[in-house]
Amino acid sequence: MFLTFLLLNICYGAVAQSDLPQDYLKSEIYKSRREALRKSMPANSVAVFFANPVRNRANDVDFVYHQDPNFHYLTGLNDPHSVLVIFSEAQQEDGHTFDETLYVYERGARQKIYMGEGTGVKGAKEKLGFAHAYPAQDFIDKPVDFSKFDKVMFREIDTDVRQSGREQPNLYALIEQFQTGINSIPAPENKKIDSQSGDMVTVVDNKTLRTLMASLREIKSDEELKLIKKAVEISCVGQIEVMKAMHPGMSETETQGIHEMVFKKYGAEYEGYPSIIGAGNNGCVLHYIDNNKVKLGNDLVLMDLGAEYHGYSADVTRTIPANGKFTKEQKIIYDLVYDAQEAGIAAMVIGNDARKIDQIARDVIYEGLLKLGITDSLQHGRTYFPHGTSHHIGLDVHDLNNRGPFRENMILTVEPGIYIPEGSKCDQKWWGIAVRIEDDVLVTKNGPVNFSALAPRKSEEIEKMMQQESVFDQFHLPNLDGEE
Repeated sequence: MFLTFLLLNICYGAVAQSDLPQDYLKSEIYKSRREALRKSMPANSVAVFFANPVRNRANDVDFVYHQDPNFHYLTGLNDPHSVLVIFSEAQQEDGHTFDETLYVYERGARQKIYMGEGTGVKGAKEKLGFAHAYPAQDFIDKPVDFSKFDKVMFREIDTDVRQSGREQPNLYALIEQFQTGINSIPAPENKKIDSQSGDMVTVVDNKTLRTLMASLREIKSDEELKLIKKAVEISCVGQIEVMKAMHPGMSETETQGIHEMVFKKYGAEYEGYPSIIGAGNNGCVLHYIDNNKVKLGNDLVLMDLGAEYHGYSADVTRTIPANGKFTKEQKIIYDLVYDAQEAGIAAMVIGNDARKIDQIARDVIYEGLLKLGITDSLQHGRTYFPHGTSHHIGLDVHDLNNRGPFRENMILTVEPGIYIPEGSKCDQKWWGIAVRIEDDVLVTKNGPVNFSALAPRKSEEIEKMMQQESVFDQFHLPNLDGEE
């Protein structure tokens, strides 16, 4: 019964052999990414990246901090209230030559008591490899002269950044300083003559940087693929252990807890997105996260979860019968979705694109629904398959990309589904059946590689896995309700 856990322990080690994990990306990788971005930037341009804001949960408690993916991709810094500035050409200032500057938040003495040291300027230099790192306050006290550049590139500024008195300078103040700087660029309409082409160009540009970053992030490096593969395989073990443990008396919350316990067991810091556990009709809500049904009964249970490992998120969905055996109708719908997914995965080859995969999966499902009499035309099939079939994964679970043809080392989901809510215009025997099967598939020159193949997908394989003993069979809670 411990086989699955044992395999992952051998591959990865559930307990680190030192104080910290040994597979964080090296500072040289982040530096090479910044250099790649610099090479793609227009002449005499500057790119500005802000750390993510701190989000308040309630009163004096904040949500667990999560870094902006672009900022993380280029720096490896997971602290808030920081700014990265990258220049297309080397700059000169006070006898120094540099092509990038990281402004890092420095925690005060009181904060360090509660929150620890943080990275700070020292850590930015020693751990992250930035030669030109300064306190965030310098971004305000010694502002960059943005007016001397032909193009100032940045991501559209969030409008919900809070002004907080606890951290100084905070992100609000840093953004305010930046906006003051770009607003001072001479009119008309923030345009000037390009120094090389002689054309009139827009100086303030909040569009181009997204395209440049998408071009970098949509192709995964070998180092990234190792982290993504680990996140995916951890997620698969969660699916397997739940298959073994599930019974009709379980709740959606308990099911979620088993998945997330496995994530933590193997070192995944977070979930990549809120966990979705939808039993029966709840599975028809695409992003159902209440997860509060107290008994699964004989329903199908749709489980869409992904471990996040060192910032990289998996996205794996399995749909299983709570009692271990598909009914006739459940199996018919499940196998139809499986056939659609198989067709989609087979087409995950260089040169195709997400629209092609989507159409292939839809063709299978629409024809199947029509043949079963659930729909009366192919056009009505979208009613029961209302979402897309593929998206990139990476630092975002819906990762940044330019929506072009597949290229080697892109990794995307393939996730067709059928959802038949109660009250649908079809035979009542189909009501409340919701099925999604989702796998994370790498595009290679030799064809698709399914990173999440570890978790059973075929209906027969799922039923067989659900007959196995579970480590959780020995886990008994005391009665907390005061009832005998």
